[in-house]
Amino acid sequence: MSQPSPLPPASRFRMPAEWEPHAGTWLAWPHRKSDWPGKIAPIRMVYGEIIRKLEKYEEIHILVPPNQHIVKLQKILQASQAYSTHVHLHQCETDRSWVRDSGPIFVWNTNQEKYALDWHFNAWAKYPDWQNDDAIPAFVARTIGVKTVQPRIRNWRVVLEGGSIDVNGQGLMLTTEECLLSTQQHRNPPLDRADYEAVFAEYLGIQKVLWLNCGIVGDDTHGHVDDIARFVDPNTIVAVVEDDPTDENYVLLQENIERLRGFTNLDGSKLEIVLLPMPKPVFYQDQRLPASYANFYIANDIVLVPTFNDPADRVALGILEGLFPDREVVGIHSVDLVWGLGTLHCMTQQEPA
Repeated sequence: MSQPSPLPPASRFRMPAEWEPHAGTWLAWPHRKSDWPGKIAPIRMVYGEIIRKLEKYEEIHILVPPNQHIVKLQKILQASQAYSTHVHLHQCETDRSWVRDSGPIFVWNTNQEKYALDWHFNAWAKYPDWQNDDAIPAFVARTIGVKTVQPRIRNWRVVLEGGSIDVNGQGLMLTTEECLLSTQQHRNPPLDRADYEAVFAEYLGIQKVLWLNCGIVGDDTHGHVDDIARFVDPNTIVAVVEDDPTDENYVLLQENIERLRGFTNLDGSKLEIVLLPMPKPVFYQDQRLPASYANFYIANDIVLVPTFNDPADRVALGILEGLFPDREVVGIHSVDLVWGLGTLHCMTQQEPA
C-alpha cells in the first residue's frame, strides 16, 4: 500500500483509514430498551458475538453504565466465550450505543502524536437526550491518556458524526449533501460547503471532499455515508446499488453511482468503483429500516459484515472477500440489530495503533 499523502498546508492532523492498524475497537453497551423494542436481550447476545470475533485480533473497550449493567455484560461475555484479557470494561454513562457517531475520531498530528477529536454530538439533531454521549470523547481521551481537540470554525463548535464521513487516509473523504448541507438537519446552521471543507482540511488532513447526494431510505441519521459508499483501499470505493426500479432507493443510489464514477483521486486518476447489492427491504411495523451491506466494519485481520437472511448475503460477502483477501470476512446476523436503526459500523469506533 502506498504511503499517506502529505498533509495540506492548513492541516494539523491526519485521520487514518479504517484498514490501517488498530490499537483497539470502542463499543458502548446497549442498555436503552426503547432502541430495540422487545429485542434488547437478543441484541446483547449479538454484541457478545461481535466482541468474541473482534477480541481475537485487537483490544476491545466497552463503555458500560455502572451498577447492574456491568454484571449483565460479564454474564453475556462469559456465555459468548468472549471474555479475555483483550476485553476492557469502562464505567461510563451513555445515552445510546452508537459510538461511531458519539465517540471520538482519532487522528495523528504532524509529530505522530495521537489525538481524540471531540466533535459536538447532538443526537443527530433529533433527540433531546445527548449530554452523556457528548461527553464520551473526553472520557475516552482521559482513559487512554491522549489529548483532545474540539474542532471549531469562527468559534462555532462543529457537530459531526463518524458515520457521516469515510476517508482513504490519503486526503480523500466521502460524505453526503443530505447529511451536512440540508437546512432541515440543524447540525451546523452557520456552515456551508466551503466551511466544511476547511474544517476537514484542518482537522482531518482532507485535500478533496467527494460529495454524494442522499443516503438510503429509512436512515434515521438522514444521509450517513457509511450505509451507501465506503473506501476499501486508497483508490477503491465499494457502493451499494438497488436493482429493482420500483424500490424507493433505486433512483437515489443510481445518482450516487453516477457521481462516484465521475470522481477522481488527488492525481486526477479515476477511482475504481465496486458495486454491492442491497438486501430486500427490512421493516419494523410500517417503518423501513436502514439495512445495507455497506455498514461493514474493518478491524485488524477481520471484516465484519451485516447479513439479513437474504439471498444477497452470500453475494455481498463474496464481493467483500475479494476486496479484503488478507482479512477474514465474517457475516453477523443483523436482522434484530437493524431494528435500532444501525448495524456494525454504527456501533464501532476504531482507535488507530
